[in-house]
Amino acid sequence: MRELGASGAPDAETRQRIRDEIAGRLAEAEAPSKRRGHAVANLAAAAVALVLALGGITLLLSKDALPGDPLYGIKRAGESAALGLTFDERDKAKKHLEFAANRVGELDELTRQEAPTGAYFTGLADFETDLRAGVSQLTALVTDQGGQTRLTELRTWARQQSERLGLQAGNAPAEARDKFAAARVLLDKVQTRTTDLGSRLVCYTITTGSSDDLGAVPAAGDCVRNPDSPNAAVPPLTSTPPSSAPAESPAPSSAPPPSSSSIVDTATPTGPLAPPSGGTPPPVVATPPPTTRTVPPTTTTPKPPLISIPPLIPGLPPITIG
Repeated sequence: MRELGASGAPDAETRQRIRDEIAGRLAEAEAPSKRRGHAVANLAAAAVALVLALGGITLLLSKDALPGDPLYGIKRAGESAALGLTFDERDKAKKHLEFAANRVGELDELTRQEAPTGAYFTGLADFETDLRAGVSQLTALVTDQGGQTRLTELRTWARQQSERLGLQAGNAPAEARDKFAAARVLLDKVQTRTTDLGSRLVCYTITTGSSDDLGAVPAAGDCVRNPDSPNAAVPPLTSTPPSSAPAESPAPSSAPPPSSSSIVDTATPTGPLAPPSGGTPPPVVATPPPTTRTVPPTTTTPKPPLISIPPLIPGLPPITIG
């Protein structure tokens, strides 16, 4: 029997023993649930690790998947994830163009395997999607920051891909050849777009402010050069060739008069004319000798002798005639 205090209640030591006994029983009751919780957490971690491992293996196996293969969708999902982890716009544009070039390589492999027509349709559709995205992003950067070299590289890349698709179209099914032709037309538009934008980079107005499936639309009309443009040293393709005849500047009013013995006609050019930039040089014309004008000598007329008449009235000066 437990000891009671003076007031009939358990003393402090008895109360402490009671609390310890209750805590121990509660701990024994919670131990199985904690063990179950740890087991569930370990099982979930193992499941996540297994999923990641299987996903990595599957992604690795899908590296060589072609359009129409079961793993091709996983390959495209991996490319989308790579784009999502790329934050620089220029790097994103390069990745899109890289993926588009991969599609062209896959189409070449399809022609060797005599794949079904649907696989060609899938590959060409994905090619055009990445092509439009890459060109749009790259041209937006060029119009904002300049970069004639980037446009030249993009134009060369588009021409090369068009040539590759042209070779593949002959080995593709007849039903897919129209798709190949449409892809090549799109690549021709890319080449035209890069040329038009390149000719406007030195202008105040580069684009119209609107966009289409390839990005910013180049402006039309006269090009007013922007001296602050980073490409100001590059002449626009639509600029008018400089005049071959040098402009004659007026002589200053304070210049001394020409020599009286010979006057050269300055209206006649004295050297070969400079050919206009970008054109065929004009035929060389022999320069005529300078035109001279001789000033006739001045004739001197002798003066008559002086005649002096004495004054008629004394005290006046004499009268001189002559």
